[in-house]
Amino acid sequence: MKKLFLIIGAPGSGKTTDAELIAAKHDNITHYSTGDMFRAEVSSGSKRGAIIDTYISAGNIVPIDIAIETILTAIKKASTDIVIIDGYPRSVEQMLELDKYLDKENEVELVNVIEIEVSQETAFLRVLGRAADADVARVDDNEKVFLNRMKLFTEPLEEIKAFYTEKNLLKVISGEGTIEQIVSQMDAFVQSKI
Repeated sequence: MKKLFLIIGAPGSGKTTDAELIAAKHDNITHYSTGDMFRAEVSSGSKRGAIIDTYISAGNIVPIDIAIETILTAIKKASTDIVIIDGYPRSVEQMLELDKYLDKENEVELVNVIEIEVSQETAFLRVLGRAADADVARVDDNEKVFLNRMKLFTEPLEEIKAFYTEKNLLKVISGEGTIEQIVSQMDAFVQSKI
């Protein structure tokens, strides 16, 4: 049985970096971002990969059912029993659909959803700081895009948190400290659950 941890957080919360650092510390943990999984599926040459490619290459969102099937396939193929995925779910629809799939699934268990909680000010300063660093800057690291991404993150957040709290699956970790502090706290929590 694969144990799944989902990490959610605002743009600039550090969720991808935190997850990468935790996975790098342990041989029994695999980390994925949803984008990585889609790219791997496309390069595998599978039928699903070809369908995903038509959406991604046109700049469109991959349909939820295809996204979830891709995620579950990647989890099952992971070389470790513990998988951390960051940045998913991003909407109530994605959350509910993933829950439906996991209910029917006997190979994957959702252990916890970890929210990296940061203030909008902290997230904004980190994204703008990243924008100033040419080595790590992304095309979407600017104020207008940040505010839109923040809005997309915060709109469904209360409903997502309420859903996972009711299932006793939500853990909130402050993302306001240093990377070392945040990773240490998150890693200790993940280790306590496996």
